[in-house]
Amino acid sequence: MIGIIGIIVGLALLVYLAYKGYSIVWVAPLSALVVALFGFGLNGKALLDSYLNSYMASLAGFAKGYFPLFFLGAVFGKMMETTGAAQAVAALLARLFGAKRALLAVVLSAGILVYGGVSLFVAAFAVYPLAIPLYREANLPRRLIPGAYCLGAFTFVMTAIPGSPSLNNIISAKYFGTTLYAAPILGIVSGAILFFGGYYYLLWKQNKLVKAGEHFTEPEVAVEAIDEKELPGAFVSVLPLVVVIVALYVFTRVLTFDVTSGTVLALLLACIVTVCCNLGKLKEQLSGADKKVKNFVLRSLNEGGAGAITATLNTAAAVGFGGVVRTIPGFKVLTDYLLGMQASPLISEGITISILAGATGSSSGGLGIALEALAPQYLTLAAKTGLSPETLHRIATVASGGLDSLPHCGGVLTVLAICGMTHKDSYNDIGVVTCVIPIIGLIVITILGSMGVV
Repeated sequence: MIGIIGIIVGLALLVYLAYKGYSIVWVAPLSALVVALFGFGLNGKALLDSYLNSYMASLAGFAKGYFPLFFLGAVFGKMMETTGAAQAVAALLARLFGAKRALLAVVLSAGILVYGGVSLFVAAFAVYPLAIPLYREANLPRRLIPGAYCLGAFTFVMTAIPGSPSLNNIISAKYFGTTLYAAPILGIVSGAILFFGGYYYLLWKQNKLVKAGEHFTEPEVAVEAIDEKELPGAFVSVLPLVVVIVALYVFTRVLTFDVTSGTVLALLLACIVTVCCNLGKLKEQLSGADKKVKNFVLRSLNEGGAGAITATLNTAAAVGFGGVVRTIPGFKVLTDYLLGMQASPLISEGITISILAGATGSSSGGLGIALEALAPQYLTLAAKTGLSPETLHRIATVASGGLDSLPHCGGVLTVLAICGMTHKDSYNDIGVVTCVIPIIGLIVITILGSMGVV
């Protein structure tokens, strides 16, 4: 019981410090130390071992397994940004939908870029400058932009739609021995709930604010207008995204590479295609005076690499916390309770992952903690109850995208900063589309999965 109390206190400390904006790199090991103190007392050797071995082994294991994905994903996203391809895709959708459907244009721009392999953080820098003129022309409140972006980037694409190259989808596939296309019916159903539920909520909120007299206000920091004439053409901008989607299918389903290797190869191929599609720009920039700064390939490698290290370490730090939790005697009591619930294992899985994702403020971090500790037990339970690993995969992935977007979530903080908004301005909308509606979607597919739907 003391160990269980320690886990709860450690999680509470992790949530509080992360919410206050402190770096997870030191918050996670500090919270893990609190858990270890409750579990092992003042046993100096055990406390030191919990950090040097349990914590660091889990951190290093996650970094080893996923850094290539973080790195190539970040580099590809930066290439799409620095060549203007990401902005060109967003501009294309903005032209197609126009100011009258500004909300839909933002949601789909974010969703298409992320489904095509662009980091959700990078995509925000491409979508926001295009959203401003649309919302200005439609005279819509600017505080609606973060919710629309998060709906497109953080929900149906990240967790539900089969074939997504998101880290959440990859982690679940790795632990359950499935593919990125696992449980397509459950994925499509949950994706539809997340998309349509979020879209119609935001549309309702938009109409409500307009009727109340709210209108567009210029941001404090002026957004530089994008000259679409300087952007690359639609074909060369969309092609790398299509390459990621097609290559993922070929590598993982036709050539039967494992999910991690297939995704790495797909992203690498997309980077090569992006360079080939922009050779003219590369030659222009190489002839400039400051080659290292202007060369988009070197810039993408430098900035993408730096961003990948930070993202990997932040997520791995959260997973390291889980590594310490697993060593505490009380953890077995807790897992026995969760696994022994008189209900479908899918309910236990959904609850556990949702709580851990919320505690860490990271969908991939919470998912990694839960599956590292419990995936074998869930697979065993599923085999006994006739559930498929594919069902476990989709429930786990959708569950990871619910409570992860609580106010302390790093992704939420980043999007609000990019859009120049505060939690007071926009978090209510973000919370509904990324927490409330995904939980509803999770409940629906848990019921369907328990009935044998895959």
